[in-house]
Amino acid sequence: MTSITQLPPCSILLLAGGRGQRMGGQDKGLVEWLGEPLIAHLQRKTRPLTDDLIISCNRNRERYAPFADQLVVDDEGDFPGPLAGIRAGLKAARHSHLMVLPCDVPRVDEALLHTMRETANQHPDKPLMLRHDEHWEPLLCVIPVALLPAFETAWDAGERSPGRVMRELGAKALQCPDNDPRLANLNTPDLLHSHNTVSD
Repeated sequence: MTSITQLPPCSILLLAGGRGQRMGGQDKGLVEWLGEPLIAHLQRKTRPLTDDLIISCNRNRERYAPFADQLVVDDEGDFPGPLAGIRAGLKAARHSHLMVLPCDVPRVDEALLHTMRETANQHPDKPLMLRHDEHWEPLLCVIPVALLPAFETAWDAGERSPGRVMRELGAKALQCPDNDPRLANLNTPDLLHSHNTVSD
């Protein structure tokens, strides 16, 4: 396995800019799990991997600021969706690639993050997305920053699906096991509660 230090530097974007509808409108990244905001779990796992940790947030900037090197906001109001956050991250990224993670997957682990970076490095001109249970996970991905113009073109044409944009750009898949617990999406109060005895 290639060591982290041998891989080219990578910017990391944590998506926390959504409306939080499944959380009753709460700012999801600040909802607590195992005694800490969700964003804190992701920050702790990604901090050692980058000197360019970006958080996409559209409210509570002062609460997110301590967790990031830079904050980005959507360039349109009313929560236009994750593709807006990804575009903002690509514009702000200081390195050649941007790893994207949603704030509600606190069970991702170092091994998976490393494999994402290593696999993306084998296909440096293509986006990488996770796949499991025959489904793409477009918000768990690594994107070459050089593809920003293609993302902008798709956005201007009305596209709002990150997955469709990346598949059209020839995305590579990193296949994960079916029902991989590391990809548990804790995006409702019930899911947070059902996972609240799991150590991270």
